[in-house]
Amino acid sequence: MNADGPLLLALETSCDDTAAAVLRGGRVLSSVVAGQMEHAAWGGVVPEVASRAHQRAVVPVVQEALRQAGASASDLDAVAATYGPGLAGALLVGLSFAKAYAFGLGVPFVGVNHLEGHLYSAFLADTPPAFPFLTLTVSGGHTMLVLVDKRFRHTVLGRTRDDAAGEAFDKVAKLLGLGYPGGPVVDRLAHDGDPAFIRFPRTRLPGYDFSFSGIKTAVRYTLDPIHAHVPKPDRDALLGKHLPDLAASFQAAVVDMLLDPLERAMLDTGAKAVAVVGGVSANTSLRAAAEALCLKHGATLSIPPLRYCTDNAAMMGLAAQHRLAADGPSPLTLGVAPSLAL
Repeated sequence: MNADGPLLLALETSCDDTAAAVLRGGRVLSSVVAGQMEHAAWGGVVPEVASRAHQRAVVPVVQEALRQAGASASDLDAVAATYGPGLAGALLVGLSFAKAYAFGLGVPFVGVNHLEGHLYSAFLADTPPAFPFLTLTVSGGHTMLVLVDKRFRHTVLGRTRDDAAGEAFDKVAKLLGLGYPGGPVVDRLAHDGDPAFIRFPRTRLPGYDFSFSGIKTAVRYTLDPIHAHVPKPDRDALLGKHLPDLAASFQAAVVDMLLDPLERAMLDTGAKAVAVVGGVSANTSLRAAAEALCLKHGATLSIPPLRYCTDNAAMMGLAAQHRLAADGPSPLTLGVAPSLAL
């Protein structure tokens, strides 16, 4: 083992990205992500399709990660993989591969919570946060607010009670005829739109919880001639002429609903360091609003580079290295946990 720490291979297959990364200590030597375009025809991730795509991609992705890192399998000191939460079949592919790989090499195996991976991806930012810090995790499957006191000691302050923010982006993009995945398209369109075009309702809940089911319904009623009494020609004209305005109005509402609990938590906890992580942290409007919020309260902001915002194995490897040092290897009997919580 190198003095800088173990050479670790990490895999991430919790949803529709097959990812592998090689790390030593806190340094990412390679990070490879193979996306799945097979789901575009259905407008969302199909679990069985995802599982089969992972089976096809996992070996070449691992080989490419090792090649980019200038390492071979025999150089590895440990192998890690996500075991939950996520799609059961997708998780099973990566977890089974990692356990078999570790067993064959005779090295430790580490199972990692996908949410911990996102949580500690903040340390991949150019300016990592200082403890204690608040983390807003915003992705296609998860939205939560967490107070991190020290490494692997954290408290979940709030989470979504229904849909994740990223899911709302994708579903609204589908309503607007923008295809899948919709989040990046909505973000690009919103740059040319008026966020005040429609004042969509903002859901405010007690404490620090979130809810995004209402904003999806509000957009649907705006476009649906049955509920909103908008004749089809008028609906087509609305989409044709005001598509950027609709995107900007929707995005503004989601950003407000994300930052309201965060600001209240900053005031209540006194935290002066904030991290925004997860796939939706790539959203330019959210980034700008979070920067303004932290500037307002004299807090630092950490956001990972774009390549580490969406699902990736580098963040899983970083969490795995600290988990291995703190708790040792995981048993090879570890199974998938699709509903695993933080």
